[in-house]
Amino acid sequence: MVEKREPSTVNSERELPEQAVSRARAALETVMDPEVPVLSIVELGIVREVGVEPDTGAVTVTITPTYSGCPAMPVIEEEIAAALKRAGFAEVRVETVYAPAWTTDWISEPAREKLRAYGIAPPGAPDPAAPVTLGPTVRVVSCPFCGSAKTRIVSEFGATACKSLYSCHACRQPFEHFKAF
Repeated sequence: MVEKREPSTVNSERELPEQAVSRARAALETVMDPEVPVLSIVELGIVREVGVEPDTGAVTVTITPTYSGCPAMPVIEEEIAAALKRAGFAEVRVETVYAPAWTTDWISEPAREKLRAYGIAPPGAPDPAAPVTLGPTVRVVSCPFCGSAKTRIVSEFGATACKSLYSCHACRQPFEHFKAF
């Protein structure tokens, strides 16, 4: 006698593949970035692709780290697996890809507002009015607390390598800036 294997979902009736993918994506929205806990890994743009095999219900999540040496990736992978298992997926695979490289362009506008509200200046574009020079790109980083552009960089690195430390001349608050990559 051949035993029939049921899809690994919590639903007793068979779920359509697009429904399973939607359910998996909803579960991933609950996985917060451990270094920037105001954003989910979906909002941050780390999640590249979600697929569910129709026959087995196995889910595969493709992710790209914010930078290749990101120390949070093992934690993120564990949290992905845990969230998907809570959502009823018995078999979970997490695949990490490095190309194309993650870019801050993948952070949505609502996520940038969440960063600002949390006290982290979101990544910005280079100042088009800045003179062309060799060396670092000049960026205008507005204070997330008062909005002033009268800020200065204190350190190229903040609490993590993906953030830099700034100070605001107007309100005198220190703040982090999420670097543009």
